[in-house]
Amino acid sequence: MPSNDPDPDSRQDLRRRLRRRRRALAVASPDAGEAAARLLPPDSLPPVRTFAAYLPAGGEIDPGPLSVRLLTLGAERLLPRVSEDGRLRFLDAPPEAPLAPDAAGVPAPHPDRPERRPDLVITPLVGFDRFGGRLGQGGGHYDRALEGLRRAGPVFVLGLAYAGQEVDRLDLEPHDQKLDAVLTEAGYRRLPEA
Repeated sequence: MPSNDPDPDSRQDLRRRLRRRRRALAVASPDAGEAAARLLPPDSLPPVRTFAAYLPAGGEIDPGPLSVRLLTLGAERLLPRVSEDGRLRFLDAPPEAPLAPDAAGVPAPHPDRPERRPDLVITPLVGFDRFGGRLGQGGGHYDRALEGLRRAGPVFVLGLAYAGQEVDRLDLEPHDQKLDAVLTEAGYRRLPEA
């Protein structure tokens, strides 16, 4: 009997192919983060007091220009930190705050910085589809964090990506958290809830 579960090998293979594509897109479009930030319609987001960004790695599109735009509108920036137990928390991270490697080896706010709940989460991703599907790095950190945030109340999840990271349709697993919208160097798109 065929299984409806996604094949983990094909998912990993897709992730590898999309990582290669993302690295090529980063080389071809080094200013994509600036272009994306300029293309965000001013009224497209719900009110944002705090937003979670990320520091780009592995060819991820740079959220720095978008962060600057949100900071100038008065929002406060948070950054993710992966704890030793694998939990991803969003910690207060003003631009001048020092960073230190987290459990995943990624620069992050010091663990003693205050944890806060973001109104907006700007997520890195490997791939996305027009149905709100998001393929992350594979550790599930963002999916678990977003699930917890959504249980506690509304949070807007914005995928930031190169337009070339879009795929026809991702085969999502039950724990995968969907995007509310995606922003690329080609424009902004609100994604369906279903």
